[in-house]
Amino acid sequence: MDIYLLEAVMNGVLLGGVLALLALGLNLIFGVVDVVWIAYAELVMCGMYAEWWLTDSAAWPVLAASAAAIAFVALLGVLVHLLVIAPILGSAPINQLLATGGLLFFLQSAATLLFGTDFRNLGLRLPVIEFGDIFISLSRLIAFVAALLGAAALYLFLSRSFLGTAIRAVAQDREIMGLMGVDQRRIYLLTSAIGGGLAGLAACLLLLQYDVHPYIGLTFGPITFMICVLGGLGNMIGGFVAAFIISQIIAIAGYYVSIEASYVLAFVVFIALVLLRPQGILGK
Repeated sequence: MDIYLLEAVMNGVLLGGVLALLALGLNLIFGVVDVVWIAYAELVMCGMYAEWWLTDSAAWPVLAASAAAIAFVALLGVLVHLLVIAPILGSAPINQLLATGGLLFFLQSAATLLFGTDFRNLGLRLPVIEFGDIFISLSRLIAFVAALLGAAALYLFLSRSFLGTAIRAVAQDREIMGLMGVDQRRIYLLTSAIGGGLAGLAACLLLLQYDVHPYIGLTFGPITFMICVLGGLGNMIGGFVAAFIISQIIAIAGYYVSIEASYVLAFVVFIALVLLRPQGILGK
């Protein structure tokens, strides 16, 4: 195999870990609350700015700033549910999309007013690891391992804890669980906090590799929704698998053609698969 192609495949795997983490958070929220957060990637942007500000202006250590950023975005997820989602839960889906879409523009504008349009980063210069003739970015490797650990922690929480069982039960049939005495409002708030926490973790991992600016959400938002739909909206395992499929398409096509063409090809494959299987590759 071409050594550079193998390197592209490995980089695609590393990218897929972070994309899978984003898809897990969005699918969890949709599966439980039944509302698609159009502004989910903007929560990631807020987390990236929070970590950058804590390290740059407040001089916090990177790990402490990362923990604070994750907690901040988890709290932001709860506030989004209370202030934006809860009042429109019973309304038409188009109203929910418009409300979360409006939140997207609000967060972008607020970030522009507070930080300007300059590109910011942590200033970390992590080394590149060499495996024979293959070069792997240490920042991508750290992000991949941390994303897998976050996904594993979410799986254990949902499968082994009482609250995780309640979340899965509400996702399967929220009306019946309400009749059985489950406090749906509490479950919604907990799910929003977990989804926000996953967005915060993804923000910290992405800031190791990318600069943050007010429109960074436009880079990851569309591809995250594409992954969720391809895997089956609300299906976390399907989203996890779809993230690695899309990341490999981007990586391999980027090697053979260009990065810009690779995203076009990813969307073409997405459209073709959705036409063949509208419910998603693992949807029911």
